Amino acid sequence: MTTRAPLATGTPPSPWSTVAGAVVLLTALTSMLLIAFAWPSVRSTVQDVPIAVAGPTSAVAQIRTALDQRLPGGFEITEVADSDAAERLVRDRQVYGAIDLSSGHPQVIVASAASTAVAQTLQTMATGLGQAGEPGTSAAVRDLATLPADDPRGAGLAAGALPLVMGGSMAAVLLVRLVRGTGRRVTGALAFSAIGGLSVAAILQFWFGSLSGSYPAKSGAVALTIAATSLTILGLESLLGYAGIGLGAVVMMLVGNPLSGTATAPEMLPGWSGTLGQLLPPGAGGRLLRSTAFFDGRGATHAVTVLVAWIALGAVLCLAGGLRARRTANRGRTSGDPHSTGHRHVRTPEPAAVPALSPWSAGK
Repeated sequence: MTTRAPLATGTPPSPWSTVAGAVVLLTALTSMLLIAFAWPSVRSTVQDVPIAVAGPTSAVAQIRTALDQRLPGGFEITEVADSDAAERLVRDRQVYGAIDLSSGHPQVIVASAASTAVAQTLQTMATGLGQAGEPGTSAAVRDLATLPADDPRGAGLAAGALPLVMGGSMAAVLLVRLVRGTGRRVTGALAFSAIGGLSVAAILQFWFGSLSGSYPAKSGAVALTIAATSLTILGLESLLGYAGIGLGAVVMMLVGNPLSGTATAPEMLPGWSGTLGQLLPPGAGGRLLRSTAFFDGRGATHAVTVLVAWIALGAVLCLAGGLRARRTANRGRTSGDPHSTGHRHVRTPEPAAVPALSPWSAGK
């Protein structure tokens, strides 16, 4: 009868303090994720949303007073002379909508493709605007930029923001793991941005029906967004190592995506968060995609500037990291230190000693 040998216990279990620390860390991370993604939506409200009001000065003053009473601080009003001027501001994306009192028959002008949330708010405000601004009847509503019939709520645009950020982040991680050389990594990121832009725009437009307009323009908008994200993270990694990947992911995913305002509008986010979000690739990319899809590229200058600036920053960081690595390698070759060159030092084994034959052993 054979007896089974006891199993090897291996390394001893971790102390309970390590378990407690892990629990605290995980709780903190989960709480941070909840705050980052839920806080902007929970605190979202109409605040300083730019709109235009067209009509006589007295009528504009009445509307301004009525809006301040219903939504204090909700709108930033631009006074214009007539309906044409109001429509021009809406189409140029300088305002989200307008209230037209110039013809004597009040009407509300919206652009649901710019923001469904703001458009719904303005449509609600239309109730009660009567003849010359008198309460009691509803004003007509006219939509200058409608969303496609296949996606009337703009769900594809709102849901597509996070995959774009994740795609750029994953591209940086994969290139770091698989590709060696700064130039090849940058080339890979740019190539993926171009091909990924074509793919994502095709899915949103031809499959989901969430976009309209020029397909190449929307592909370019998506490509700029992916490139800004991936190159920035690549540049941070080239200088900071894997800590740079973590920093870039936090900035893009936990800050940039929730503050992008893609689902509502940047002006509806609490306080300064909407302004900050438009300075990061997710927010700028979302605005650029809407402008190219529904407004013939109008109102896209700021977004393009932001994305190009992030791409340039990422390229500069990659260049700086590559130069530093090259200097380190050259210094290692000069000093003869094999560890500084980036190559693994292989120790040459010594030849085995051959025992000498004694006269006794030779005779055996």
